[in-house]
Amino acid sequence: MIRTAFLAAFLAASLLPVGGTAQQTSALDELDRRGDLLGWEAVGRLDSPGGFCTGTLIASDLVLTAAHCVFDASGQRIAPERMVFRAGYSNGRSIAERRADRVAVPGSYHHSADGTQNAADIGSDVALVRLSSPVSASEAAPFRLHETPRAGDRVSVVSYGRGRSEALSRQAECNVTDRFRGGIMSFDCNVTYGSSGAPVFMRYGTRVRIVSLISGGTRLGESDVVSYGMELPAIVDTLKQQLRAGGSRPAASDGARRIQVGQRNATGARFVRP
Repeated sequence: MIRTAFLAAFLAASLLPVGGTAQQTSALDELDRRGDLLGWEAVGRLDSPGGFCTGTLIASDLVLTAAHCVFDASGQRIAPERMVFRAGYSNGRSIAERRADRVAVPGSYHHSADGTQNAADIGSDVALVRLSSPVSASEAAPFRLHETPRAGDRVSVVSYGRGRSEALSRQAECNVTDRFRGGIMSFDCNVTYGSSGAPVFMRYGTRVRIVSLISGGTRLGESDVVSYGMELPAIVDTLKQQLRAGGSRPAASDGARRIQVGQRNATGARFVRP
């Protein structure tokens, strides 16, 4: 575990912020009634041995989540058939449930079982999970991706998390607080352990689209959280190609020094406490 000051110094030196701002955020709302889930059915819980993450349908048979969610606590890849996506999961019930069939992870992603993570890892902490059978649009309509937001843009996050694992929670308004080179961005959204892979949404006309995923971050207090995500369009296109080619595995580590930016419990999001 590291202290917040060290993380801030690392980001300042290594990620090179290109802009930032501070705005107000809204309260966290629990979507614990079936009617509350209308429009959010495509967001679900991705369960695997020892933990869970948040995942989102971006096609009838494709779930977008964080790359570290498809590894177990020992750092080994989880067999796809041991992962289950529960669309719109709430209090023991799901809109639809499907087992995974195939998983794609960027070759540039280096997973470490001890929770260490460098800037490149944040930028490539993305996985695509292909389901064993499609989820019909009448059950859950997939979300589309949106181009990269700017620092200061208003976003929202829908996620599961520790202490609220049985129902989705939504923060309707939070902010992109900084943009960094390498396609990395930071948010002040209310996320915690288990929120890994949670979609960060931006309104586009009358609809919302996914602009990033939660990778991990730093907890500064109950209402003061800095989290990190990445640009998605290019990396998701690459992962789709890899799935069509039979899936992918991350490249072996090249021995490069790692900077720790958080720790996780099982497959939960990587967060640091000061």
